[in-house]
Amino acid sequence: MKHNAEEFRKVGREVVEWMADYFTDPGRFRITPDMKPGDLIDKLPASGPDWGEPMEVAVKDFHDLVLPAVVHWNHPRFLNYFGCTASTPAVLAEMLVSVINTNGFNWTASPAVAELEQVALAWLRQWMGLPDEFFGIIYDTASTSTLHALAAAREVTDPDSRIKGTRTGLRIYCSDQAHSSVDKAVITLGMGLDNLVKIESDEAFAMRADGLEQAIEADLAAGLTPCAIVATLGTTSTTSVDPVADIVGIAKKYKLWLHVDSAYAGVCAMLPEYAAMFAGVEQADSLVMNPHKWMFVPVDTSVLYTRHPEVLRRAFAYNPAYLSSSQDPRAVNLMDYGFQLGRRFRAVKLWFVMRYFGLEGLRKVLRGHMELARDFAAKVGADPRFELTAPAPFSTVCFRLRGSDDANRALFDRVNASGEAFISQTVLRGRFSLRVAVGNYATEQEDIDVVWKLIQSFAARA
Repeated sequence: MKHNAEEFRKVGREVVEWMADYFTDPGRFRITPDMKPGDLIDKLPASGPDWGEPMEVAVKDFHDLVLPAVVHWNHPRFLNYFGCTASTPAVLAEMLVSVINTNGFNWTASPAVAELEQVALAWLRQWMGLPDEFFGIIYDTASTSTLHALAAAREVTDPDSRIKGTRTGLRIYCSDQAHSSVDKAVITLGMGLDNLVKIESDEAFAMRADGLEQAIEADLAAGLTPCAIVATLGTTSTTSVDPVADIVGIAKKYKLWLHVDSAYAGVCAMLPEYAAMFAGVEQADSLVMNPHKWMFVPVDTSVLYTRHPEVLRRAFAYNPAYLSSSQDPRAVNLMDYGFQLGRRFRAVKLWFVMRYFGLEGLRKVLRGHMELARDFAAKVGADPRFELTAPAPFSTVCFRLRGSDDANRALFDRVNASGEAFISQTVLRGRFSLRVAVGNYATEQEDIDVVWKLIQSFAARA
């Protein structure tokens, strides 16, 4: 059966026109849907059609039923979580990739997937100032990247684990501010949460290097086996920065794998003024950064770099006869560097974004976002009703209304229920805090002003 190219062309033009209008003014939508759980399910048929329907019918239902249930991450006042904006070049790339629908699990299956990924990640590596020896690979999210990094660390410490299973007592160290993906990785790898050692953070929410070394020494004395350290540059709650340069020395002293989680803030390595903050990352064994967080690449695109690709490959390579590929040394088989086989052509959207913005263009946007965050922090500091609850080294501001946690929760709920802004929350030193993360490509000064006035207005009713 042939594709209906004319139908595709007609509906496709309408869809692209709508996409262009959406990019022109995403702020016209309510950010969060006004709905209850199950509302969309109740509006849709309980079973699929027996016979096919015209594309126009599905597109209409998308607009009438699905879109009202969407949280608009592209909205300029989306200040929740971390920015995750789709940009026009990346969307065009996704359209092209969807059409060719190639699956690049090995070089033979699709040389373009393997080779463009190497090129795009080499560019990104250069922009971030990482050494040429770093090998890069694209996964879906940082959770997957961190899992692979810890699997490589286990391969070094316990190479028999691939055959006999992970032995008990392999210890992983991270800050008490580290992302929950570290917890999930040790669960998935069979190391057990009891072997994840969380090091106390300091007043700036950064890992205490002295506490790390004390924990390692205590484990050695107890007959346990230190395996890896996860340091974070830009933690999820506060975007705090662990002292990587100090942690590098500890990792080398005890011969431990050092993984750096810079999923959010890694893009700031492109800024010369942040060089001191990123000192030491070039000596890490692996590092993750997410272009889909603050580089305007749509989900899902997470990049893992490692100085030891042979270890990563050793941990995962397993090739039955039906997956044989070219043996040329330049033929990279991406399936050998992870547990997944199927592989989307994610490099195209990253490559398009890098070409469209250029290094200086990205730097300009990043600096602009951080200036907006500094302005918001200044507004908070100037209002005696509020207080800042953490340093803001990048573009995320943690703050709270002076008073009870209940008052802050009520303020948080009112802001988000308005549909005019979408902010997030966290708990810092036992206190409920509000959190504004600037990282949306469309966010401008006017949006920051609107959100702050909204917060002030609801605070007056607390």
